[in-house]
Amino acid sequence: MVVRSRDVKPIPLRFKSAADIDEVVSRVLRELGNPEPPLKLADVRKHLRLAVGSYKIGDDSGLRLVADGMLVGDKQMLSQPTLLGEAIRQLDLRAVYLPDSRQIFLDEDLPRPKKRWTEAHEIGHSIIPWHPGMMLGDTSITLSLDCHRVMEAEANYAAGRLLFLGDRFAEEARASPPSLTSAIALAERYGNTMTSSLWRYVEQAAVDRPIVALISDHPHPSRRGPDSGVKSPSRYCIESSAFVQQFGARNNEALLFEKVISYCNARRGGSLGGARIVLVDVDGLSHEFQFETFFNGHQALTMGVWSRARRGWSAVGSRDNRSLLRAG
Repeated sequence: MVVRSRDVKPIPLRFKSAADIDEVVSRVLRELGNPEPPLKLADVRKHLRLAVGSYKIGDDSGLRLVADGMLVGDKQMLSQPTLLGEAIRQLDLRAVYLPDSRQIFLDEDLPRPKKRWTEAHEIGHSIIPWHPGMMLGDTSITLSLDCHRVMEAEANYAAGRLLFLGDRFAEEARASPPSLTSAIALAERYGNTMTSSLWRYVEQAAVDRPIVALISDHPHPSRRGPDSGVKSPSRYCIESSAFVQQFGARNNEALLFEKVISYCNARRGGSLGGARIVLVDVDGLSHEFQFETFFNGHQALTMGVWSRARRGWSAVGSRDNRSLLRAG
């Protein structure tokens, strides 16, 4: 899977790191008795002997509790604990994991759907063997930006493996033909956000089938804000490996969003419609995709799944203004 984003550059994990994290997560799930979805994070914390607390970025008394937990033995890690509040506010930190006291603190203002992923992310830090020792000095001075980004990517990977129960989500995703309806149903079954589930679904539902997904503002012009334009229409464009190889070079995010706009209605929530959309591959041949779009009240989730090749059709024209002409 490949993700195009306006503001996030994904970091590929080393094979050995991913394999080591898989082993740790598999062991945790086995020790929990290979639970049924949705995974209860309270059970995970209890098993790992992790405590959870909360703070508000604007509440100094709550931030003081976080600072008081930053101890190594009897040594206070911060010479001026009140500075932690400033750091959390400036960096807009939504969660903190304290390895020595095995405590997770979550920002009370996090939206409920995001709290689950954020907590799993911090649990990921706690179970990756090489993270706690490095996090004791987790500052801009002691950790390079690259090292920090790698650790965050590893914790995200661990969170995904936990919340989607290892390979179980992938097995269920592949048990039926790929569709947005199936992805949403699995999101509900596993208790995870539609966004994270769509991301995972595109990656795992059909390894050899071209699939593309967009996470965007509402596509209908009457529902989009003044700053939402076709040049930067979506936050993420998620492409299966098969889509990248066969279609990615000729179908950019703006082109895909234009096609989504063509069929979406202005409903405030639920299904916004669907259509068969023609995309052109790297060889100039035309293919039909079944597109569907759903609005969850915050973001529009779109999935396009390859249906069939349109034999006898080829594309001519510029990259940004293609027309379809019947061959011969």
